[in-house]
Amino acid sequence: MAASAVRRRRSAFAAGLATLVMTVSLAAPAQTAPPPRDVDYVAIGDSYSAGTGADTVGTTATGPFVPTLPCTQTANGYVDQVDLATPVVLVKNAACHGALLAQPTWDGVTSVEDQIAQLTAQGNLSKDTELVSMTAGANDAGVSNVLFNCIAATSDACSGAVLASQQALPQVRANLIAAFTAVHSQAPRARIVVLGYAMLFNTAGFPVLPADRQELINSGTAGLNATIASAAAEANTLYGAQVQYVDVTARFAGHEVNTLSPWLFLSQVDPFEPRNFHPNQEGHAQYAAALVASVNLKQLARP
Repeated sequence: MAASAVRRRRSAFAAGLATLVMTVSLAAPAQTAPPPRDVDYVAIGDSYSAGTGADTVGTTATGPFVPTLPCTQTANGYVDQVDLATPVVLVKNAACHGALLAQPTWDGVTSVEDQIAQLTAQGNLSKDTELVSMTAGANDAGVSNVLFNCIAATSDACSGAVLASQQALPQVRANLIAAFTAVHSQAPRARIVVLGYAMLFNTAGFPVLPADRQELINSGTAGLNATIASAAAEANTLYGAQVQYVDVTARFAGHEVNTLSPWLFLSQVDPFEPRNFHPNQEGHAQYAAALVASVNLKQLARP
């Protein structure tokens, strides 16, 4: 009799405990995964980051180039395309067509240095920024002077322009390091991705220029890219700036301006068209793909 009573009490206790557990379970809110974090993205730099050429298809421009000083931008460039990648959120693209690194141009185009200052003042570049991209240095290295002399002048003038460009590279390097460290000081968590420049000519392609001039121009591009990569490494070593250099030359190989399938624009009617030698729509898509492939977006999104 006593044993039976104990069993009944134990059964009742167990039933009550089960009821309590069920009640608590029903009352507790369902556990849900936290919402994914965004990757706050900011862009700075020159015409490549400003989207120049994104309105061209192959060797055809879909409309006129319309400058809007002091900062001309074109929609649907690589920055806008990176913005479409999950979980990236573009906070601001401050890049300007024609921008120099450390000073405004003669007609007032905003420098990269001033872009960084403006972004900081507006709160768009901050400790919350996780990704910054940029292209810069070509204008400081005198790319326009190189192209003009190599296309429109003598071989000696072409060689002289390339030499002058090479002599400018130490200052370009110093200004790049200053830009990287300025970004890092304002956005210490950010991965800074600096993209290089594509080779403009394929010496096995259409002979739009003598092969030796194509090689001279490409050598200038190679020297500039090496300078950018060196500046990124130096900023990382000295300042922990978290800069990543992305080389796009292999990606663009076979798609230079004088190939059957160019990813760089070259007007067939206007040698002074401002979009010449800039990525076309496909080229900007390739720049976006190169950037996204170079970083772990999920990792950047972690708190």
